[in-house]
Amino acid sequence: MTKKESEDFKAGEVIGEDEIKIENVVVSADLKTKLPLEKIAMEFEGAEYEPESFPGLVYRIKEPKASLLIFTTGKIICAGTRSKDIAMEAIKKVIEDLKKIGIEIKGEPELKVENLVASANLKSRFDLNKIVYELEDCEYEPEQFPGLVHRMEEPRVVFLIFNSGRLVCTGARSLDEVKRAVQKLRKKLENIGAF
Repeated sequence: MTKKESEDFKAGEVIGEDEIKIENVVVSADLKTKLPLEKIAMEFEGAEYEPESFPGLVYRIKEPKASLLIFTTGKIICAGTRSKDIAMEAIKKVIEDLKKIGIEIKGEPELKVENLVASANLKSRFDLNKIVYELEDCEYEPEQFPGLVHRMEEPRVVFLIFNSGRLVCTGARSLDEVKRAVQKLRKKLENIGAF
């Protein structure tokens, strides 16, 4: 991810005519260090570790607000932030906390954006029954969920489309992918006369 792109997605910022807004960023980090989860669970206030039901430790921090999954392998998954920078700040705080309890971390962790969840408003009402029949790779079961699910191959994302014109995009790994996917979806919907 480029410096410019990183600066572009700030918490809750509205981007472009379709009002794209980043809602959640999931970032992974590999510390390349085995972690003693039982020790961490005892030392980190509020940490939850129940290995019989889930192999990772759940750690929520208040500043910056984030939820982290910590695994014995040294992998950390950070979710609940609205930018890569805030996720990186949360991971750095966890690394500092690990060092404070005597766990040695060598080098810098490898960070990777795993998923962006964005919302957008296309500012038009949609007939979801029409879209499900005319747009490929869709599922719509209004008795179970009010949104239509559309899977896009390139970029590889999943959309939840609502009749209000609002949508949720998940699976992207960069802001550029989100923008391209929303623009491509808009064009597809225009081509089938859904606007």
